[in-house]
Amino acid sequence: MHPKAIILVGGPSRGTRFRPLSLNVPKPLFPVAGKPIISHHIAALSKIDDLKEVFLIGFFEDAVFSSFLQDAAREFPNLHIRYLREYQSLGTAGGLYHFRDEILRGNPEQVFVLHADVACTFPLVEMRKAHAGHRGLCTILGTKVPRESANNFGCLVAKPDTNEVLHYVEKPETFISNLISCGVYLFDAAIFDEIRKSLENKKGNVETDIYGREVFQDGSKLRLEQDLLRPLAQARKLFVYETLDFWRQIKTAGSAVPVNGLYLQQLLSTQPEKLAKSAPGGPEIEGAVYIHPTAQVDPKAKLGPNVSIGPNVYVGQGARIRDSIILDSVDIKQNACILYAIIGWNSKVGCWSRVEGTLPAAHNSTAVTKNGLKIQSVAILGKEVVVKDEIIIRNCVVLPHKELKQSCENEIVM
Repeated sequence: MHPKAIILVGGPSRGTRFRPLSLNVPKPLFPVAGKPIISHHIAALSKIDDLKEVFLIGFFEDAVFSSFLQDAAREFPNLHIRYLREYQSLGTAGGLYHFRDEILRGNPEQVFVLHADVACTFPLVEMRKAHAGHRGLCTILGTKVPRESANNFGCLVAKPDTNEVLHYVEKPETFISNLISCGVYLFDAAIFDEIRKSLENKKGNVETDIYGREVFQDGSKLRLEQDLLRPLAQARKLFVYETLDFWRQIKTAGSAVPVNGLYLQQLLSTQPEKLAKSAPGGPEIEGAVYIHPTAQVDPKAKLGPNVSIGPNVYVGQGARIRDSIILDSVDIKQNACILYAIIGWNSKVGCWSRVEGTLPAAHNSTAVTKNGLKIQSVAILGKEVVVKDEIIIRNCVVLPHKELKQSCENEIVM
């Protein structure tokens, strides 16, 4: 009767907008605030007292998650965490239905479903209390975003007094509401009957492609948002729990930097002992900064706010880093400056060099270029990039294994 949880992790054909970082690690395992993205999901799930099983569902190779699962088993001993691999991409609801026997084993009353590419405080305990107060099949976590960006998401129209969802539209063409889906759901176990109905309705349907040709739909791909949530809203079985805390999508590589900052700020208020502090004989720390125990930071360096330093990193004398993620085994020489950037594994930044980006202004923007020009955004160095001394790299994305001997700005360096 215990609830279970599912994290939808996608597969290798996804995450193309997360390049060049996804060339070396799948997006769900990319570290933000010192932990893989989905570790934050599992940490929130571990706070639900009677939840014992978590499934990762996707179509990556089994070996991709084997090391992570071993680490997670040590960190969360009360949870049984497994990876269930789809034989092909079945869609966000299709994967759930494919593994329904495994999910429903033990007769759980409820199932949490979380998308891997979202970041928030995950108020799952509060969601569960709200879910117990209505007779719907699903409670969806919602948040409000600026009006101009609302149509990039699934939009909800809900009754303000009961939170019953009257209307759900995925990425509408015109403005409907600034209340959107966060990609976090709590379903009753009876939802699998609704998925079966949606699957049967979809099988044999004929749709039209962009050229006006009829395309037969075999129903093998079933999408959670489009194929399931809309019918639930129409049947008055969908409710929303609105969070006032932070929420972000992790779509592009650059979006990891603001998410890193949000998670670090959360740690600063809830578990400050996990973060670095300024101390005599140590580096100057400003705001929320995570430093891995194996990293070496010169006492005359200055870090923060919102900085994550990965394993085996070296930060030299006089270096300045803020609003950045420094990945494993990076070497940052003396007086280098890193601002709004991600520095990839085993990269080197020379003396007096500067790697600088710009935090994206748009809320949850996923665009990289506009009108053929690169949008000013977070600077990203892929794996094993070398920046020579006294070089300025501004608003650039650099693919792996490049050596930069001259300054560049607003470029994608292939």
